[in-house]
Amino acid sequence: MAKSSVNIPALCGQLVEDARAGVFKPVYLLMGDEPYYPDLVCSAVMEHCVDESFKDFNEYIYYGADTDAETIVSSARQYPMMSDRTLVVVKEAQLMKDIEQLQYYCQQPLDSTVLVVLLHKGTVDKRKAFYKSVQKCGGAIVESPALRDYEIADWIVRHFRSRGLTISPEAASLMGESTGTELSTIVVETDKLVKNLPEGVDTVTVSDVERNVGISRQFSVFELNRELAARNASKALRIAAHVGSAARFAMPMAVSVIFSQFYKVLRYGALLQRSPRPSAEEKAVALAGVNPYFYRDYDMAVRNYPLPKCMKVISLLTEYDYKGKGGDGGDMDDGTLLVEMVTKILNV
Repeated sequence: MAKSSVNIPALCGQLVEDARAGVFKPVYLLMGDEPYYPDLVCSAVMEHCVDESFKDFNEYIYYGADTDAETIVSSARQYPMMSDRTLVVVKEAQLMKDIEQLQYYCQQPLDSTVLVVLLHKGTVDKRKAFYKSVQKCGGAIVESPALRDYEIADWIVRHFRSRGLTISPEAASLMGESTGTELSTIVVETDKLVKNLPEGVDTVTVSDVERNVGISRQFSVFELNRELAARNASKALRIAAHVGSAARFAMPMAVSVIFSQFYKVLRYGALLQRSPRPSAEEKAVALAGVNPYFYRDYDMAVRNYPLPKCMKVISLLTEYDYKGKGGDGGDMDDGTLLVEMVTKILNV
């Protein structure tokens, strides 16, 4: 995840386990740019808070665009019927116009009520009273930031490990390129892949990803990065032409992935200039987020792109990021822009 003082996966894992054990917070404030973890906690609370037989009497579900604070507080103040708890859930709460008014309930929440406020790709103002009242009443706050492109592969490795499986770094990178940064999409694709694995197989390879996720390693931005690092012009241009012609291709995403690699090449090159034989710790810092399995690619890249050339590549990537987002790109489509950019990188 992006940098945070809170370990969101661990926090949400604990909240889910607590819910399964029948232990609940008085209020859950679930928010952030990445909806996977907030949705996970919300689903666990909804599944275990009120017995299925009594949900009709003790479970209230609202949507932010269609409700207000007065309605939610009124439901939250009701005592349960034939049940230990009342559950009130507000989904898409970022659309509420008076969400701050929930502070008055949170100042004195009912012991028998569980209130869940779920924002979809949104947050509340931490400086205001609602957020602070959730903190003071002992509520749970989950703020889940979006993952960055370079964090996806490691997250996939951890997710497979939680499923009792091992996935190779190369396979994780390839899968991440296909799925993008939405964790819910990654989870769905993981489920599909796992169902198609032969019985008894616990290691996922590149071939498994290619076969089940629908992406070819041979024609991917991941492989394009490797050919650029090697300055293999013919293969890099062939891959760029193929990748750029894909129906789902988006220039900004491709530029982001390539920029991430060259930024690390720049840092690594600067380290080698200061210390030609860096320690393992120094190398790990310069190549933060890179699995050691791929270090050899960066050793090759710094030879082919010394610091002055690497700076020129980064300048090109900045230029084409702007063009890919609609700025001064002329009439060229994203695929043509990618081929042109790769050509210029190879000629730096």
